[in-house]
Amino acid sequence: MPFLTFEGVEGCGKSTQLKLAAARLRERGHAVVETREPGGTPLGERLRSVLMDPGEKHLDAVTEWLLIEADRRQHVIEVLQPSVASGAFVLCDRYSDSTEAYQRAGRGIDAEAVALVDALARGGLRPDLTLLYDLEPEAGLARARERDGPRVGRFEGADLSFHRTVRAAYLEIARREPRRVVLVRAEGDPASIFVETWKRIEERLSP
Repeated sequence: MPFLTFEGVEGCGKSTQLKLAAARLRERGHAVVETREPGGTPLGERLRSVLMDPGEKHLDAVTEWLLIEADRRQHVIEVLQPSVASGAFVLCDRYSDSTEAYQRAGRGIDAEAVALVDALARGGLRPDLTLLYDLEPEAGLARARERDGPRVGRFEGADLSFHRTVRAAYLEIARREPRRVVLVRAEGDPASIFVETWKRIEERLSP
């Protein structure tokens, strides 16, 4: 069964779309595993609490990246590979494309190093379909701040130029891998966006 990832800038609505897709798949009788990065395992959730903590203002960019890769490796071994092997639909909120967009492009970490370490962390596991929810960073950040209130996370708190770089990197990934990555415009309400989400998933479900 497919391994689907949901990607995009802060506030793009990908997490909502993942939950809607999971519910629809279960209605159709499919076994579904919902998970996320960072997180998805007990260790991953502890790492997530550090990575998302706005109090961690001095976390080095390379340290951030390596924590994310450590989270991914444990997630792949403990959750993703077994779930894919079981025949379930696996829906993951962020995966390696986030690392390319946020850490390689946004933080400016060496591309070859990121590719090498991420390949090791993934152990060959790649998504069958990636849904990329595209939104202007200004709109996404406004949504995220409305959602989260006064406590702005580490990534949401980065300056606008960082988020513009992240979006540009995502769009480059979509241009580079059009067979895997599907671009979904994310300006509308969740229900209308889900029409497009489900259309794209159904296309991959068709024999």
